[in-house]
Amino acid sequence: MSFTKKQRFEQILTGKKADRPIVSSWHHFLNKEQTAVDLAEATITFANKYDWDWIKINPRATYLAEAFGNKYDFEDYRWVFPRQTYAVINQPADVWHVEAVEVATSAPLQEQLEAMRLLRKGLPEMPLIQTVFSPLTILMFLTGNSSYVNQTMYGSDEPVDFKELLKSERSGVHQALHAIAITMAQYVKELAGVGIDGLFYAVTGTAHPDLFDESTFNEFSRPYDLLVLNAMKKGKRILHTCGAHAQPARFVDYPVEGISWDTEAEGNPGLELKINKTKVAGVDHTIFEGGDNGLIEQQAKKALDLMHDEPFVLVPNCAVSVKAAEEALNTLRKSVM
Repeated sequence: MSFTKKQRFEQILTGKKADRPIVSSWHHFLNKEQTAVDLAEATITFANKYDWDWIKINPRATYLAEAFGNKYDFEDYRWVFPRQTYAVINQPADVWHVEAVEVATSAPLQEQLEAMRLLRKGLPEMPLIQTVFSPLTILMFLTGNSSYVNQTMYGSDEPVDFKELLKSERSGVHQALHAIAITMAQYVKELAGVGIDGLFYAVTGTAHPDLFDESTFNEFSRPYDLLVLNAMKKGKRILHTCGAHAQPARFVDYPVEGISWDTEAEGNPGLELKINKTKVAGVDHTIFEGGDNGLIEQQAKKALDLMHDEPFVLVPNCAVSVKAAEEALNTLRKSVM
């Protein structure tokens, strides 16, 4: 049987083998992510250059925090984050002021919807997956916090103590998370209307036990994750749990078709993990700046051999460097032909 890209993507994310695994990669376009036109043009060029099987769209890392009022300086980046110039929540009581946002009047969300329209027009046969963050991740950004262990948000000198916030304003946190989640659910419905093929749903680093123990995660993330994920009635959902101690097996009962995690990071299982979801992983994302093409080829082959009998999506385990070398990306692409 001859598959189109969309048919192959659909089959594999439904949990069935196709004629071959599928492959893709992604990174941020830091000088091309401030407008819908620039993001669409950069993504279309990237998709065509490497002939990827599907595309994870990489908007600004802060676009969802912007939708709820945070502000950033896009002339000043550290890693993939622009410098924060204003956070919505500067003291615990501010959490009560987080309200649901109307998608129709939100400039950051409308910008992304316009980018999706342009991408759909420019890549009519390409499976397109939009990146969204969990409500818990977004709320952490609104307090000036990073959602990763031992990391700080660039420009945030005095973030709210998030663990204390959960204790002192527990009801306010739930109200804020619900407001964020219902906004995100509406946004997901709007994405479906512009032809998106699915979600890349990132809980970022919030599964790490040093951030939240399991009971705290289940209280403050799980119900709001489900509200957002269940808003997608058609399309495929890939959940990404980022970094070390990411606990991918925790999410097997989530309404998602694929699970993505870093198989190389500390405390994480490899691809041998037994889960009832399509695995989306395979190659260390830190080795793409050049000089490690042999290692990329080796890791890709190992992953493909291990996953020979299962539907599989071969990708770097997270976003590759913005300085990823063309030859390195070509090596990954050529591993699946």
